[in-house]
Amino acid sequence: MNDKERFEKGMAVRREVLGDAYVDRAQAIKNSWNAEFQDLITRYAWGEIWTRPGLPRHTRSLMTICMMVALNREEELRLHLQAAANNSVSRDEIKEALLQTAIYCGVPAANSAFALAQKVFAEMDAASAP
Repeated sequence: MNDKERFEKGMAVRREVLGDAYVDRAQAIKNSWNAEFQDLITRYAWGEIWTRPGLPRHTRSLMTICMMVALNREEELRLHLQAAANNSVSRDEIKEALLQTAIYCGVPAANSAFALAQKVFAEMDAASAP
């Protein structure tokens, strides 16, 4: 793939995983200072890695959630907790992944992640309620 194709595939995957609203917001705040970074994310994170056939998106979502816990990246964890549903990841699977992080990342990290996940799921439920 050339960079243009990688960008186009990456943008499609980014939208499928994160949702149009999130991607549209990210694109709306793009400017001359951060445009290269947004392009890099789209081409390489989404166009090069998330499009690879070696792992299903379901697995990539769970791995990303665990890595965000390990790195203590709350904003990205929130995003990927929300996006996991787009990759058919159940809340029970997320719970199991977070339990795993308690052992390998530490109980305080998992405790924070459980609290955030509970808040995110409540927000998602409220948003989808009639």
